[in-house]
Amino acid sequence: MEVSKIEVITSMNKLSGLKRALSKLGVTGMTVIQAIGCGVQKGTYEYVTEQNEEMELLPKQYIMVVVENEIVDKVVDVIKKELYTGHIGDGKIFISPISGIVRVRTGEEGMEALK
Repeated sequence: MEVSKIEVITSMNKLSGLKRALSKLGVTGMTVIQAIGCGVQKGTYEYVTEQNEEMELLPKQYIMVVVENEIVDKVVDVIKKELYTGHIGDGKIFISPISGIVRVRTGEEGMEALK
C-alpha cells in the first residue's frame, strides 16, 4: 500500500477543529510544530495597505500527517474546509510520496510501522 505525507502550514488558531475533523476521517497520527514564517505577502497583514519590503515572520503552525494514498483527496478536502477563511494566512498544503517507513522501536517497515 502506498502512502503520502501531507504537510500544512497555517495560522495558529485552527488546530482543534482540524484535529477533530481528521480524527473523524480515521487519521491516527499527526505532528504539529510551532513555527514562524511568511508566504508570498512577506508577512503583510491583510488590513495593511502596503506590502512589506522586508519579510516579517509571523507565528505559524506546521502540521504533518501520513496517510494511505486512497484517502489523500479526502484528507486534503477536509483540511481546506477547516482552514478556509478567505483571508491572507489560511495556509498552504504540500503533498509528497513516502518511499519508506520504519518504526524504530520494533524495526517494522511499511504499513506495519504505521499501525
